[in-house]
Amino acid sequence: MTDRFDQLAGLSPAYFGMVMATGIVSLASHLLDMPLLAKALFQLNIVFYAVLWVLTVLRMVRYPRRFFGDMIDHLRGPGFFTVVAGTCILGGQFVLLTADYRTGTTLWVVGLVLWIGLTYTIFTGFTVKEHKPTLDKGISGAWLLAVVATQSIAVLSALLAAHVTQPGKLELNFLALSMWLWGGMLYIWMMSLIFYRYTFFPLSPGDLSPPYWINMGAMAISTLAGSLLIINVPDAPFLTSLLPFIKGFTIFYWATGTWWIPMLVILALWRHVYKRFPLKYDPLYWGAVFPLGMYAVSTHRMSEAMGFNFLGFLPPTFLYIALVAWAVVFFGLILDLVRRAGALRL
Repeated sequence: MTDRFDQLAGLSPAYFGMVMATGIVSLASHLLDMPLLAKALFQLNIVFYAVLWVLTVLRMVRYPRRFFGDMIDHLRGPGFFTVVAGTCILGGQFVLLTADYRTGTTLWVVGLVLWIGLTYTIFTGFTVKEHKPTLDKGISGAWLLAVVATQSIAVLSALLAAHVTQPGKLELNFLALSMWLWGGMLYIWMMSLIFYRYTFFPLSPGDLSPPYWINMGAMAISTLAGSLLIINVPDAPFLTSLLPFIKGFTIFYWATGTWWIPMLVILALWRHVYKRFPLKYDPLYWGAVFPLGMYAVSTHRMSEAMGFNFLGFLPPTFLYIALVAWAVVFFGLILDLVRRAGALRL
């Protein structure tokens, strides 16, 4: 029993990326007319979410020094933002798949409280700690999970705004707009540092951990939030005067995310083919599945909001890629659990 609990000490704070990835692939399946798959993944995601919360609370109680120490660790700390994004994406599933607005609202409140607490705890910790790593040792694509968490609040707020009465529609749309703008600003700050680190410091295959795909995923979820704001314009008149701005920035986000895709593929080939970096299960790989599903959803919604029918081939293409990636990582998870169970028996 002690050995089983001891494994909690090293549990990745970013493990809620599994909820993010499963949730967005489910939503992509729902939007692209695969209802059975969407519902199956939804039910599975509820189980993932509940189990991860149990493990997280157990880790916090049993290993408080390690748990809270991770929060202000420059490399592991940003992983905590997956709990915010996972909570809001699961909330979006309740809203879109079952029309359960009460549960969706509850998860929105939980996500917002977590976002406030983690944002000011993590970044205050990074600011005031005495011993800090250098830029090349302290920053990675995982930092952009803070952007994803922020935009997930915007997305769920916009989804819920369509199903409440006034003045709730105005208030939720204003919150969605504010979070969408802040998430974009945060991306600019962080991406500047990440790009500088990539291009001016030595980069080893081990440095390109799977969360570097969040470079694209953060822009994809920003595209989704902007698209939902465009769709919500009739419910919030103040958005009308901002419509050209929102449309322009939504395309800006989508174009930036699209630029990253070939670059990330090239870097993955460099890492695993040219440098022969071993490909084995890591919970951080869920952070690579999420952007693929999010790109499918965001492109579908943007096409819907702006009438870009010529982009219609992209959402199903990326959904199938995301499904394959999800299945591979899930299979890796099963093998890892079997291996750990065998080690415990020994």
